[in-house]
Amino acid sequence: MAEHVILFAGPMGAGKTTAIEALSEVPVVRTEAANTDRETADKATTTVALDYGEITVGDSDKVRLYGIPGQRRFDFMWQILKERARGLVVLVNADAPDPVASMLEYLDEFSDLHDRGGVVVGVTRSDVVDGPGPGVFSDALQAAHPEMLVPVFTVDPRQTDQMTTVLLTLVANIEMRAAMTAAQEVH
Repeated sequence: MAEHVILFAGPMGAGKTTAIEALSEVPVVRTEAANTDRETADKATTTVALDYGEITVGDSDKVRLYGIPGQRRFDFMWQILKERARGLVVLVNADAPDPVASMLEYLDEFSDLHDRGGVVVGVTRSDVVDGPGPGVFSDALQAAHPEMLVPVFTVDPRQTDQMTTVLLTLVANIEMRAAMTAAQEVH
């Protein structure tokens, strides 16, 4: 049985908690507090430590899903949670003031997860605004990090099937890279 620890990162309001709730087979552990930054995201609560859920992939692969706080004032949790992580789902909301810059900020912050596992980007809220499409995000990512191979999806974090596609893409990427590394070490 393989085990994967996957982080969900992105700005407040991008849909990290919602995505984990859509995927998890167990009740999600949430650490929510009143949102005091309603200008950034108009929602009642925000994650202050982590969200946690689990899903089984295939017959026995356990995937542990951790959502990190989107506000930088809680970034001490980012460091704690990324120690065990092997992959990252970056969610950015298309209706943010500069979603492409936000994506790049999170990719810079968590570049080590790309190096030791894999990363996938999901653009949320594209149904409520005519913002940049996946191609704009991919082009910006390629310009800033040509060494990274990161799939970009447009997703609705409430939709289990869409989030499953994102998660399975990431897990397949992680397992493929691990197999390639093991094969290189043998030779």
